[in-house]
Amino acid sequence: MSKTVAVIKGDGIGPEIMEATLRVLEALDCGLEYEVIEAGLGALEKHGTLIPQASLDAIARHGVALKGPLTTPVGKGFSSINVQLRRHFDLYANVRPAISFPGTRSRYEDIDLITVRENTEGAYLAEGQSLSEDGETALATIKVTRSGSERIVRYAFELARSKGRKKVTAVHKANIIKSSSGLFLDVAREVAREFPEIEFQEMIVDNACMQLVMNPHQFDVVVTTNLFGDILSDLCAGLVGGLGLAPGANIGKDAAIFEAVHGSAPDIAGQKLANPCALLLAAADMLDHLGMVDKGTKIRTAIRAVLERDRDRVTPDMGGSGTTDSFAEALVEYCRAN
Repeated sequence: MSKTVAVIKGDGIGPEIMEATLRVLEALDCGLEYEVIEAGLGALEKHGTLIPQASLDAIARHGVALKGPLTTPVGKGFSSINVQLRRHFDLYANVRPAISFPGTRSRYEDIDLITVRENTEGAYLAEGQSLSEDGETALATIKVTRSGSERIVRYAFELARSKGRKKVTAVHKANIIKSSSGLFLDVAREVAREFPEIEFQEMIVDNACMQLVMNPHQFDVVVTTNLFGDILSDLCAGLVGGLGLAPGANIGKDAAIFEAVHGSAPDIAGQKLANPCALLLAAADMLDHLGMVDKGTKIRTAIRAVLERDRDRVTPDMGGSGTTDSFAEALVEYCRAN
């Protein structure tokens, strides 16, 4: 029985890297079908909205989406499409792996860690923000709930258990933000006691940033609140060569959206120079989510092999002289031969 995935090609370089990703998925014979849906600048021009209701309905119907980078227009009246999707589907867990690959512009080798970020509350609540009439004072509310904290920490521990991970680090600022961050830390301690086989560590966020830069190998799974997770996940991407190697998964009870977390790079759109790795790695995580772990692993293995053996077919940002298409074709050849 085949599974249908909603596909958002994205803006800028999105269609190019999505084409490359779908070629690799086809080579793996995953039995997937795709419904291409509209979102982003094209949807805004055609329908007057960045994410039409028909697209939301398709994601709800299929439960899984693969998304290229989208552009949110600058200016008042436009809210982030990613935030809209997370809130609409209650995608409470943002999962960002950071894995080392050969031949990248990275200061470290053998990095393999996961940041699990709470995705729906914390400091990013639009309804908790205001600006005084004279423009002199801005206020923002940080809202953290026991239920929201419990489900994200529990997700992190269950993820660690399912993937054979040994340690979960809860990152917080409870020494200063004693209410909201303190609640998160209290709940993390409570949930950790239910997983005695997994080491639990607490770390203040500023120290965590320093420790990640000095010795990232000490980390395994990091779980934290929305704002801290947003910052730390990009920091971790920097440890392995940048956002071009950074997939993201947004997981909820009834839906999951897998994406490249980098921007739409309109300056190189249409030139076939875009690196498809982030979206390919997101597709690998999607396959894991769908129970096709062996095929997800094959994508990661193929990327590693091509980066090691076929440098002339790799995109320029990864130090090669190839194109998006040549990179994809090298991956397809590997998948079909192995």
